[in-house]
Amino acid sequence: MLLRLFDPAAWSAAPFGFWCVVFFILGSVVGSFLNVCIHRLPLGQSIVRPPSHCPHCHYLIPWYLNIPLVSWLCLRAKCRNCGAPISARYFIVELLTGLLFLACWLGPGRQSPFLALIYAGFLATLEAASFIDLEHMIVPDEITAGAMVAGVVCSGLAPRLQGARSFAGAIVQSLVGMAAGAAVIYGVVRVGKWVFGRHKIALPADTLVLFTETGVQWEGRQFPYEELFYRSSDVIALQGRRVEMADRCYWDVPVRLSASRLCVGRDEFRPENVPCLEAVCSQIVLPREAMGLGDVKFMAAIGAFLGWKAILFCLMVSSFIGSVTGVTLIALKKQSSTRLAYVPYLALAAALWVFGGRQLVARWWQLR
Repeated sequence: MLLRLFDPAAWSAAPFGFWCVVFFILGSVVGSFLNVCIHRLPLGQSIVRPPSHCPHCHYLIPWYLNIPLVSWLCLRAKCRNCGAPISARYFIVELLTGLLFLACWLGPGRQSPFLALIYAGFLATLEAASFIDLEHMIVPDEITAGAMVAGVVCSGLAPRLQGARSFAGAIVQSLVGMAAGAAVIYGVVRVGKWVFGRHKIALPADTLVLFTETGVQWEGRQFPYEELFYRSSDVIALQGRRVEMADRCYWDVPVRLSASRLCVGRDEFRPENVPCLEAVCSQIVLPREAMGLGDVKFMAAIGAFLGWKAILFCLMVSSFIGSVTGVTLIALKKQSSTRLAYVPYLALAAALWVFGGRQLVARWWQLR
């Protein structure tokens, strides 16, 4: 039944341009749904209820004001009810998703319409994860876990996705790709933690550093604890010229703060019992990660869809793109050297693999 439904001969009965329009419109509709996921998943909200509404005035958006691409342009990027601005991200995501779906039809769609739809759904998932990571520096488990399961299922339904000829062979290739993706990035996480796990920041003399209940801050810069304490061994450290608490004061003592313990000189406290602490110092050491576990699960999802060979390609290409972009942004003072969303670069590398990376590697290997 599935083979008949997606038989290329049956699809060719309609003009090729007709399917181009269908894929673009379908993609823009999916992009509208992705906008919901991008906004709600990081906030822990349901993507089903309530229906689409303005986040400012909670006005329920009727269907005729929720047409992908068209509505944003007609409303001039403003809510019709309260006039609040609507982010350009909504239009960009819908347009980009439409173009990705069209590209999947123009590329893999020539071989198999079913394969084109699988790739389109896969790239849409990568797109949603990328925009969430850019805005929140996280990748929700709903996306990564769902993509891993979907990758195995789609590989079984379309063995050509893994370059296999049988159901069993495709499933094995998908599972191997998933394991390879997780293992490679987890290795990078561990090595990165060992090499780059401590970030020493030189401060102007007598800088006042404030430890609050939610994070550490100085001179307008804020670092939430949830972004610093990735594991139990992570520690914020400094040498305090003067350290003040609510009921005591210290002079020239080391300060070490972890998720479970605060040490000031020889005294030890529970962090939750010290709501505020001030320290005057000239240097602070913050824990940092080369990558997070979200990246590990994200690469596992890529491997589930594309196989282990794509993992090596994505690792090398994303590293190159990320390095060039990061250095450029730092040079232009547009990006802090301590934080860089890496998922978009992995997603871009995976897209390059889908649209010719596999063939490029095969030709390169033949020339050796």
